[in-house]
Amino acid sequence: MAKSSQPRKRLIGKDILISCLLAVSLIYVFTKVESLQNNIDNIHSITHNKKDAEFKFGFNLQDFFMEAAEIKKGDILGSLLYYQGVKNQTINELETKSKELAFNSKSIRPGKKLYFIKEDPCAEPIALVYEPSNMEYVVYDFREGVDIKLVEKEVETCLEVTSGRITGSLWNSLKENNVDVRIIDKMEDALASNVDFYHTQIGDEFKLIYEKRIVDGHEIGIGNLIGAYYKTGEDEHYSYYYENGDFKGYYDQDGRPAKAGFLKAPVKSVRISSSFNLRRFHPILQKTIPHFGTDYAAPYGTPIIAVADGVVEVAGYTGGNGRFVKLKHDKTYQTQYLHMQAFAQGIRKGARVRQGQTIGYVGSTGLATGPHVCFRFWKNGQQINHQRHLFDPPKPMDSKELPRFNIVKNDLNSYFEQLPNINRQYAQKGVPKV
Repeated sequence: MAKSSQPRKRLIGKDILISCLLAVSLIYVFTKVESLQNNIDNIHSITHNKKDAEFKFGFNLQDFFMEAAEIKKGDILGSLLYYQGVKNQTINELETKSKELAFNSKSIRPGKKLYFIKEDPCAEPIALVYEPSNMEYVVYDFREGVDIKLVEKEVETCLEVTSGRITGSLWNSLKENNVDVRIIDKMEDALASNVDFYHTQIGDEFKLIYEKRIVDGHEIGIGNLIGAYYKTGEDEHYSYYYENGDFKGYYDQDGRPAKAGFLKAPVKSVRISSSFNLRRFHPILQKTIPHFGTDYAAPYGTPIIAVADGVVEVAGYTGGNGRFVKLKHDKTYQTQYLHMQAFAQGIRKGARVRQGQTIGYVGSTGLATGPHVCFRFWKNGQQINHQRHLFDPPKPMDSKELPRFNIVKNDLNSYFEQLPNINRQYAQKGVPKV
């Protein structure tokens, strides 16, 4: 019996060792599983939080179901809500309250979308959202009665810079540089007194600094033109947008208003069809008679603007002039605008007008072969060629304002100096953001 006790002790010791190793292994595995589970829980928590942060029209998409429907011709908002399960009482309250607001429920337009907000896909809507434009949306909330709210979307503004050369028309040259052609009007406002955009030349250079407006990550258009540079021949022209107190608008390098006393032309972005000519052959009368004006061809209905502040002396009609307006600007200067299709509202004898104000619309009344405005210019009672007349430059801003203006000017000049390099650097990325 004594001989067999030693092996049994060894077996018992071995069993204890194996048990200990097994226990340690189980504890290790359990710890790892628990750690892994915690990591998974953390991942789920992070994912859940990310979903919680996803909002549209102010509604958390984790908590609400959103159903979109395109509005078709003939759709009525009340009927659409009724088929979604909204009670008649709620629909009537919505229509009553919407009449008190600027936005009426009857003004929904085909092609736009309605968004029905629900707590689950099978429930009736607790709210409705309609986007009349990409700048705003209307929320109809049904949870406590009917609450209607017009919400303006947040608009992000960033600066864009571009430069280029004139290769044909200004319009085509901007298109070639991926610039929104709607900026042409802003260029004319900024440089109208120094640059004749009706006589752009191939090889002219331009540089622009302007605002781009973005909503929901999508570009919706352009904002202000902040700075403009234009070179034609050896002449360089700068214009900077500056705003501070009484000072607001475009100014040149010396702080003078970019808009001088008189604009270059009474219409925008059109062509000269006949210039001031003392020996012009008249196409209707078939004889050579002096042409004391400049003809600007433009489509019917194009707005005609006053080239300077003034008072209406005549708003009338004659057989030759057709429907016309004559303005008195001061003791020295008068201007006249012929062949109008119609006068603008409020244009009558004695009315005061501002530079750039619409005074009428292009037509072909009187002796005219097609739609245009014949623009005539008087100095001291004598008709002159306004395109060759040298006007006195406008006075610069107050010297006390110049230091602040110069800071803005120098900042914009730094962009102008970098523009060619910036365009090459971002050639593969499109127009760069500053």
